[in-house]
Amino acid sequence: MAGTEKQPVTGAGPFNGVLTWVDQRFPLMQLWREHLAEYYAPKNFNFWYYFGSLAILVLVIQIATGIFLVMHYKPDAAQAFASVEYIMRDVTGGWLIRYMHSTGASAFFIVVYLHMFRGLLYGSYRQPRELIWLFGMIIYLCLMAEAFFGYLLPWGQMSYWGAQVIVNLFDAIPLIGPDLALWIRGDYVVSDATLNRFFSFHVIAIPLVLLGLVAAHIMALHEVGSNNPDGIEIKKLKDPETGRPVDGIPFHPYYTVKDIMGAVFFLIIFCVVMFFMPEFGGYFLEYNNFIPADPLKTPAHIAPVWYFTPYYSILRATTETFMWVLAAGVIGYSALIIQAVGARAVRLAVAAIAVLLLVGFFTIDPKVWGVVLMGAAVLIFALLPWLDRSPVKSIRYRGPLFKGALAVFVLVFIVLGYFGTQPVTTEGTLLSQIGTLIYFAFFLLMPWYTRMDKTRPEPSRVTWEGAH
Repeated sequence: MAGTEKQPVTGAGPFNGVLTWVDQRFPLMQLWREHLAEYYAPKNFNFWYYFGSLAILVLVIQIATGIFLVMHYKPDAAQAFASVEYIMRDVTGGWLIRYMHSTGASAFFIVVYLHMFRGLLYGSYRQPRELIWLFGMIIYLCLMAEAFFGYLLPWGQMSYWGAQVIVNLFDAIPLIGPDLALWIRGDYVVSDATLNRFFSFHVIAIPLVLLGLVAAHIMALHEVGSNNPDGIEIKKLKDPETGRPVDGIPFHPYYTVKDIMGAVFFLIIFCVVMFFMPEFGGYFLEYNNFIPADPLKTPAHIAPVWYFTPYYSILRATTETFMWVLAAGVIGYSALIIQAVGARAVRLAVAAIAVLLLVGFFTIDPKVWGVVLMGAAVLIFALLPWLDRSPVKSIRYRGPLFKGALAVFVLVFIVLGYFGTQPVTTEGTLLSQIGTLIYFAFFLLMPWYTRMDKTRPEPSRVTWEGAH
């Protein structure tokens, strides 16, 4: 049919013939135009918008270094630790590749946490970006799984016993727990079978899923358009002649150049850590992990890597005494919902769920509820698009209630992370319990305080406040 043939690549250049040949067989230039050259992004992006592209950069670093590490690593319980030592001492540049990978693991979570914080700041999870946020949350879960599976591979004391503790958590799940833990381990204890399973998941399964999810995340983003610090939809105001957003600029070359600058600064910091403090005080590489795994000798203090510790702290905070506090919280929250909802059926359903939870609190082991709360603390982020009832998206136009709640939440997240790295103490457990209550209150009370918050009207056009 007329008009359906692809236009040849125009402009002087030695590769135009090749590009035209490729483009007639693969939508190369179409992808370039849709996702870079003609993808219009808001013109007021600021510092917080670096972290999405930096996450992709770190993913590339992890995959590239992982490929070279796999060339020399032995997924065998008798040889795994020695193979890591061989990489560090005898393989040319092996120490560099290993430190790039270990530093990259922590850098990945730092970048992702900051990327998620930007979403909280500017309401990037709000309509029409709910699916982008959900894809992002699944990516976050995959990252946690990838880090967990990779944590065992050095076969040091901390990686061995850390994996033992985490896998045993699944054993606490009623009915299916023991069989699930056995399936994850592949044996009755953490052993060579566990190492092979974790190696397979870490090197093949999870990276493939991650790459697919990242592609879906970016495609969904480019379908609805990027959010911005003002929370305004730039697609609503377009030039009548060109049909392009008047408050948008092409992603390339403007934001590709900006992201390259951000990547340079990031890589400088990355290299300083990698060359001068790769262990980072025992947070990036634990000192016990330089000791070969010994199933007969338990380290004095076992804790997961720092990026898991806020959730680990919530797990440890769930004691028998804390169940009474949770019961009071369930009663109060149920009363709040029943008072706010008019539908009788919903009220009865909320009351029934509250009764079941109260019965469960005092009939099921608190350890099980600790696992439940730990999982809920991660998954509750996915509900943000439906919990936030504010008429505005960006923190620029929100009132003191949301700003205060977000500041307290970030502080509590850091405090929980710190106590998750420390040995159990009475004071630490009490503070972790208070932090756990505040953590969940930030989400569960959001429909009320975001609606009550005093907001300012959003501008009709994007502003340059804070833009660089």
